[in-house]
Amino acid sequence: MNRYRDYNSYLRNIFGERVQKISLDAGFNCPNRDGTISDMGCIFCDSRGSGSGAMIKHGLSIDDQIVEGIRSAGKRYKARKFIAYFQSFTNTYAPLPRLRELYTRALDHEGMVGLSIGTRPDCVDEDILTLISSFQKDYLVWIEFGLQSAHDETLSRINRGHDVACFEKGVMMAMEYGLNICAHVIIGLPGENREMMMETARYISGLPIAGVKIHSLYVTRGTPLAILYEEGKYDCLNREEYVETVVDFLELLPQDMVIQRLTGDPLREDLIVPSWTLKKTETIRLINRRLEERDTWQGKRYLLEREADRGSR
Repeated sequence: MNRYRDYNSYLRNIFGERVQKISLDAGFNCPNRDGTISDMGCIFCDSRGSGSGAMIKHGLSIDDQIVEGIRSAGKRYKARKFIAYFQSFTNTYAPLPRLRELYTRALDHEGMVGLSIGTRPDCVDEDILTLISSFQKDYLVWIEFGLQSAHDETLSRINRGHDVACFEKGVMMAMEYGLNICAHVIIGLPGENREMMMETARYISGLPIAGVKIHSLYVTRGTPLAILYEEGKYDCLNREEYVETVVDFLELLPQDMVIQRLTGDPLREDLIVPSWTLKKTETIRLINRRLEERDTWQGKRYLLEREADRGSR
């Protein structure tokens, strides 16, 4: 029994074979870092902007990153089809001609079948969404919005720079353009208890969101979160707590929502804590085992709660 709708299977069902995402750093900035909203950024965001740092740190062009990504994915996974994933920082935060040039260049490589764009909900408008949706005729297209939490007090605490209403507005706008929408959420944010995390699951389950990335919160060097940790004002979940919370979270999501990620993926040289996040495969294995032990699956409580809601009307 497949207990959640995993991303690899979703892509294989569409394309009939393995499809690999290639993470790209286009050299973008973020309004929450350049002084437009704030110059601090989200408290967990590092100098790579939650991406590879290939452009910012190493000066690699988009074409160089794609060529290397295709070579690496072909060797490791025997993949022949690829998705260009604009990951680092805010990937709609540039003039429209620049966005068009970068997206088009990324797709102009043999084997490219899709485009995925990570951004903020306050960094899209009708012109940008029109551009992104124009690629849907020939490619699988996703737009990924960072939410992190469905609680405004948490978003303020982590210096997110927008509220929940802004996220919902971005989702509804993207829906009007027929885009596949993925929400990013973080388990273990400062000040949040288990029920608050479950409320985030219920919130995204009520929106036209096709996929979700569930991240563990880890502490990396050079971030405001690292300062909080060093001052004893924040501590991460242990792996057992994280696994149990993810299973609870999956139960509240619709069965057709694509689970694109189940844990964070830090770089070893940047990580402070927790060390268990470096063992991504093991964490996913434990999540799968816990689903089996509890005899549960994605959507189990979502369906039960919907039935209870209908019965109470």
